[in-house]
Amino acid sequence: MEPINLNDYEILAQTRMDPTAWDFYQGGSDDEVTLRANRTAFERIRLRPRMLVDVSNLELSTTVLGTPVSMPVIVAPTAYQCMAHPEGECATAQGVGMARTLMTASTFATRSVEEIANAASGPLWFQLYTYRTPELSEMVIRRAEAAGYRAIVLTADLPRLGNRERDIRNNFVLPPHLQLANFAGIDLDDYIAVPYNLTWDSLDWLRTITSLPILVKGILTAEDAQIALDRGVSGIIVSNHGGRQLDTALTGIEALPEIVEAVAGRCEVYVDGGIRRGTDVLKALALGARAVMVGRPILWGLAVNGAEGVHHVLE
Repeated sequence: MEPINLNDYEILAQTRMDPTAWDFYQGGSDDEVTLRANRTAFERIRLRPRMLVDVSNLELSTTVLGTPVSMPVIVAPTAYQCMAHPEGECATAQGVGMARTLMTASTFATRSVEEIANAASGPLWFQLYTYRTPELSEMVIRRAEAAGYRAIVLTADLPRLGNRERDIRNNFVLPPHLQLANFAGIDLDDYIAVPYNLTWDSLDWLRTITSLPILVKGILTAEDAQIALDRGVSGIIVSNHGGRQLDTALTGIEALPEIVEAVAGRCEVYVDGGIRRGTDVLKALALGARAVMVGRPILWGLAVNGAEGVHHVLE
C-alpha cells in the first residue's frame, strides 16, 4: 500500500514494529479515555466555510519564537525513536529538515543531542525532564545549548509516570541494544526522581542556568497559563501528553480557547494531541494556536521509511 494519509502510515507502521514497542508508542494511561478523546474532540468541531475568496496565492510559512518554518506544524518530542528505526532521532531530524520545519528532541532520546544536531538541517528545540540532582539537568541543557538548540521545552505534566497499562502488561523496558544516549555511562537510578522533583519554582531555577527561551508543555487550564506567564515563559504548549498521563483530562484542543484568552498575546501558544489532518491544523489555528505539534505520526513515518517517511508525513 502506498500511503496517502496518516491513517495509512499508522497501519503500515504497525506491521513494521515490534508489538511491545508499538504498544509503548500507541498506548495511553488507565482506560485510554483521553487518548481516544484527542481524536474525537477534533471530529466534534465543525468548520464554517466561506466562499468566493481569492485563494490563488497561498502562504503556509510562519515563525515559531521568531524562527522561520515552512508551515504551522512542528514536531513534538517523543522518546526512544530507535525502536521505530535504527537511525531513530537522527533520521527524524533529517526528515524534518527536508520539510523545512522544526523538531523538538526528547531528553529520553536514543541518539544524543549532539548526534541529532549533526544530522539536522533545520532548527531544534530540546525537551527537558528534571532530575533529583539538578546538575544532571544542567549538564544536558549546556550540551543542548552548545549544539545549537534554540529553546528549552520543560514538560510539566509528568510529576510521576502515568499508569500505562499496556506497558505494565508487556513488562516494557528499553531493548538492551538501545540506551538513553544523553546519559551514556550514567547510572540514572541515582538521579531520576519518581515522582519527579518539579514545581513552578523549577522555572525560576531553569532561568538561572540558561538564556534560551523556555516553553512549558502540559498546560491545560487558564489558571496555570497565567502562572506560567508570571514566571516569564516564552511559550505554552497545550497538551495532555498524548493521553499518556492523567486519564479523563481535557484534550488540548478543548483547553486551547481558554488558554489563548488568558494569555492574550503575551506569549506564543501551541497545541498537540490527535492531529491527523490539515483540517485539524486549521481548527487549532482558528482557535488561537500559533502552530501545532505532531508526535505519533512522525514515528509512523519513521518506521515505514526513515527520514523520507518523516518528510512525507509532514508534507
